[in-house]
Order: sequence, then structure tokens, then C-alpha cells
Amino acid sequence: MADPALPTLLWEVLLRVGKITLFIALGVSLANLLVAFGLVERIAVLSRYLTRPANLPEEVGSAILTTAASTTAGYGMLAEFRESGVLDDRATLVAVTINTFFGFVQHIFTFYAPVLIPILGLEVGLAYVGARAGVSLAITLTGLLAGAVLLSERNVDREAARTVEADGGARANGGDGSGADAADDDADDHPETPREKLRESVRKGLAKTRDIVPRLVLIYVAITLLTAYYDLAELTAAADPLAAATGLPAAAVPVIAVYTLDTTNGALVLAPLVEEGLFTTRTAVATMLLGGIVSFAVSTFKRSIPFQYGIWGAEFGSKVVAVNTALKVIWIAVFVALVLYAPWPL
Repeated sequence: MADPALPTLLWEVLLRVGKITLFIALGVSLANLLVAFGLVERIAVLSRYLTRPANLPEEVGSAILTTAASTTAGYGMLAEFRESGVLDDRATLVAVTINTFFGFVQHIFTFYAPVLIPILGLEVGLAYVGARAGVSLAITLTGLLAGAVLLSERNVDREAARTVEADGGARANGGDGSGADAADDDADDHPETPREKLRESVRKGLAKTRDIVPRLVLIYVAITLLTAYYDLAELTAAADPLAAATGLPAAAVPVIAVYTLDTTNGALVLAPLVEEGLFTTRTAVATMLLGGIVSFAVSTFKRSIPFQYGIWGAEFGSKVVAVNTALKVIWIAVFVALVLYAPWPL
């Protein structure tokens, strides 16, 4: 057991928290500014090129594009296509699967880049975000392949799609109220001028920082003191079977437990352990991916099922949840293996 000077430890925590706070405030503000000026939509326009090889009407690309800005609005447009007979159930499931990567795009700008990477550090942060992007892209490509193999003209009505697209666009803009969700209700107004967009982006950045910093301070102090006075390898020895099976440190168990409850807190717990040398970049990324599987299982019951049932109804919503869950678990497991055992320069 070490006996470090408490003031020195607290000073180190203060410096670390101050640095991360600055990066989060700047990052979130910049991310909101990029979203406000339509960068996400410019990236998501690529979705239109996926509809043809997947045997989907081109108009479905609008729903996929919209998902990059609002998951609820994008799903609402797809629900409109299904209800209007543009897509049958099989084609709708393919479209939902292709949606995955473009739903992930918005989180790169609003969470991963401005929040998670500053907490984890550049190397671990980029490696983790790259792995999550790979998972999402793999699921989208799975949907693309499924559409190419399983869909034909019998599964879509291209003439009806042209009529429905306008209604879907209205829904995406909140015309009937169904395109609004908690993530999109952060601001009641929609700034138009560059100055208004800048002011609103800074406001959101500061608000997000205020939300994160208190728990960031508490967790960093707790973890710093814990790693300074105790050997975590001994405290987590009960997890040795998991370590033996996966090659992860035994300390991965408490990290996964916290990650299951909250992604940001999981990253906050993990970051000091990487600095202490308990985790390499490989094991840190694999631990968070495994935490993502457990977290996803929990969030399915808390958020995904109510959301999908609200969009599609219980019967078809259950199919969407089942497909999403199966593909995410399978591909995350594949990427855990790749991260741990493939010859990456990590």
C-alpha cells in the first residue's frame, strides 16, 4: 500500500479535471455549432447511395438521412412508409438495420468527440470510437447485404413512396408532434443567424459541462484515492475467471458494472486506471465494448422497448427490438475479439 501525500493527489485531480472540463466545454460547443450549420446532414446524404443496392426506394434515403439528426424523426418517417404500404415488414426491417450507422453519426458529434475522447484521452478515445463506428457500420452493411439478397419489387411500392415522402418530411420537422424526443427538445427555438447559432452552441456546451463536471470530480477523486492506497488487482481478484476467459484485467468487472449504469461514468472510472497502467488501449476498448453489451441489454428494457413499441406497435416493434439486439450483440462480440486478438498497432 502506498502512502502518497493527499494534497498532491487532490492537486493532480484538480488539474486533470480542469483540463477535461475545458476540452468538454469547447468540444460540445463546437459539436453543436457543426450540427447547427448542417454538417451532419451533409454526411448523411451518403445514405441515398445505399438504397439502390438494397433494393429500397430512393425516398427511403430521406428517412435514413433524417436519423442522423433525430432518431425519432427518422423512425417516424420509416413508420409512415410502412403504414402507407411503401415498405412491407421485411423491407422495413432492412431499412431500420441500414439506419444504424447514420443514427451513430449524430453521437460522434454530440457525445463521443466532445465528451468521451477528452475523458479517455486521445489514443484510447479514438480507438473506442473507431470500434463503435465499426460496429455500427458492420450492422448497416449487414442490412445492405440483406436487402440485396432478400428484397425485390414485391417488397416495395416505389410509386407510393413519392407521395409519402412529403408527409414523412413534415413528420421529421415535428409537424404532427411525433418527431420530437427528449434529445431534440433541448432547445425550444431554432436559431437562424450565425450569431444566434454560435450563442446557442455555447449555451448548450456550458450546460452539458455543468451536468458532467460534478460527477467527474467525485469519481476522479474516488478512483485516484482508491488506486493510490489500494491494489485494485487484489480488490478484484474474484473476477479472475473473467480475466482468464477474455484476457482482460480483473479490474474490468467494476468498470463494466459502472458502464452499465452510465457510459460517461464508466469512462470516468476507466481513464485513471489506464493512466495507472492497469489497462492497455486494447483491454480498455474491449472492456468498454463488453460494457456496451451489458448496457445495451439494460437499456433495451428501459428505453428501446418503449420507444420501438411507440413507433411501430407491440407486434412489429418486438421484431425491430429482436433484430437490433441480435445484430448489436453479435457485432460487438466480433469487435471485442478483433480488438483483443487482431494485429492492431494498439
